[in-house]
Amino acid sequence: MSTLKPEVNSKDHVQGSDSASITIVEFGDYQCPYCGDAYPIIKEIQDAFGNQIKFVFRNFPLQKSHELAYPAAIAAEAAALQDKFWEMHDAIYENQYRLTDQLFNELAEKIGLNTEQFQEDSLSDEIKQKVEDDFESGVRSGVNGTPSFYVNGTKFDGGATDLYQMLKESTE
Repeated sequence: MSTLKPEVNSKDHVQGSDSASITIVEFGDYQCPYCGDAYPIIKEIQDAFGNQIKFVFRNFPLQKSHELAYPAAIAAEAAALQDKFWEMHDAIYENQYRLTDQLFNELAEKIGLNTEQFQEDSLSDEIKQKVEDDFESGVRSGVNGTPSFYVNGTKFDGGATDLYQMLKESTE
């Protein structure tokens, strides 16, 4: 059984209540079509379960098959430095069908970032390190594809739809 390494911590991007009984961690790739399909389902899960769910996203860009996954992860992390990680995360998935290198600056402007700061931050070693740390954590946790979900620290076998089903059954 694969477990999450390291556990959810202050370096993670977290949505939801600290008192949530269920923590879901997704290792995702912004260019992966399956992650794109999972995105609206995760939103539904968050809507349906509200404060019961804490959702964490970790970057797992599969650079060999998705050349824009890493720049997308960098863009999301650069947005995080202006407290807009989730806005950028959502904007990238919502525009996944038109992913290009130029898209990130356009989205940065759209979500209200200081674009000069954003471009500068995108080049920082700190940001690259965060993406690499997330990826490394995925490798250590046994991630073998995206999206991979961990529920309360344990690898969940299945996709977002299966996850939704399991949560519905366990909270009835």
